[in-house]
Amino acid sequence: MNYLLDSNVLLRMAEPGHAHHQAAADATDLLGRQGHTLCLVPQDYYEFWVVSTRPVDKNGRGKTPDEVLAEFAFLDTHFTLLPESAAVFAEWRGLLAAHKPLGKPAHDARFVAAMRAHGVTHLLTFNDQDFRRYPGITPVSPLSLLTPPTPAS
Repeated sequence: MNYLLDSNVLLRMAEPGHAHHQAAADATDLLGRQGHTLCLVPQDYYEFWVVSTRPVDKNGRGKTPDEVLAEFAFLDTHFTLLPESAAVFAEWRGLLAAHKPLGKPAHDARFVAAMRAHGVTHLLTFNDQDFRRYPGITPVSPLSLLTPPTPAS
C-alpha cells in the first residue's frame, strides 16, 4: 500500500531535537519494513523548504538553502515522488467547492487532492484530525501507529 507523508512528518524527521523526531523516524521505518511505499508530492518539498529556510525566531528551522537542498537529496533517495498533474488541480478545486476550507486548511485539501489523483488512501501525519473531514482518506498519526492498541476489558 502507498502512504503519503505529510510535510510535518518530514520536518520532524529532519530535527533530531524535536519531541516527535523519533516517532516520525520509527513510523516511517516501520511502514517501510512492512512493505509499504512511502510517497511524497511536490507540496511536501514546498512546505519543507518554507519551514526549513524560515528563521528560528519565526517558527522555522533557520537552515541555509544549500542545507535544505542536501536534505532534498535524502528525500529523493528514500521516498517515491508522485508527479504534479492537471488531475491534482481539478481534485483540489472540487475539494474547495465541497468543503470550503478557510486559510491554511486549503493546504490540507491540496494533499488530499494529490492522494485522490494518485489513488493513495493513507496519509502519515501528526495532524490526523485535520484530515478526518475527507471521505476515503485514512489519516494515521505516527504516535498511534507506534502505540499498540489497548485490549478491551
